[in-house]
Amino acid sequence: MQRIEGQSAFIVHARPYRETSLLIECLTRDHGRVGLIARGVRRERTRLPRGLLQPLQALRIDWIARGELGTLTAVEPAAAPARYVGEPLLAAMYVNELVLRLVGRGDPHATAFERYADCLRRLTTAEPVAWTLRRFERDLLSDLGYALVLTTSGGAGAPIDAQADYAYDPEAGPRPWRGETGGLRVGGGSLLALAQDRLPDAEGLEQLRRLMRRVIRHHLGGASLHAWGMTLAGIQSSSRPIAEQ
Repeated sequence: MQRIEGQSAFIVHARPYRETSLLIECLTRDHGRVGLIARGVRRERTRLPRGLLQPLQALRIDWIARGELGTLTAVEPAAAPARYVGEPLLAAMYVNELVLRLVGRGDPHATAFERYADCLRRLTTAEPVAWTLRRFERDLLSDLGYALVLTTSGGAGAPIDAQADYAYDPEAGPRPWRGETGGLRVGGGSLLALAQDRLPDAEGLEQLRRLMRRVIRHHLGGASLHAWGMTLAGIQSSSRPIAEQ
């Protein structure tokens, strides 16, 4: 048994557990993703403040670690809650699902935690939502050991040509485009923009969206994310899936 106190954390998922409790998945600074039981919080009277056990809120938490699931013992806010509506809200939900699906329990990733917190902050600014997501996807994959190859192509490692087109393989990276049927075509300028952290044009952002979907699906063993089918219908006039952001 181990007691952890004052750990910076965000809840990325919560669901009912047995009759009166919640099972929460947290991304923590020093312990990676952890699964915790918040006992009794669904009762009318509870020692733990259930109102804080919501996604996207910066928290400090204490828990007792026992095997795969720990027990939450204390929680307090670490910052004033941010407000997410419309596209930023759906983007934040997508980011949470991405973390839940890609980050294994008990695998510390302090850098990934900081990038997650920064991504949520950027979703409250004027930065284009699509670009915020592409930057986070790029950085999370790198932190998990799945870094994209963005500046060289082929086995010889030739520099990417901003004026050329490439086919992108999730395992091997880019290679010159030869008109393959069913291949993923992406411009060299788009790859270099992502590598250089430079906002591409609308066409480049669309190419990078398709690239990231292909790469993420590969690392999920061919599975899809639920958030890819979520829409903005009822929130604003657009009904585009969040995967198009």
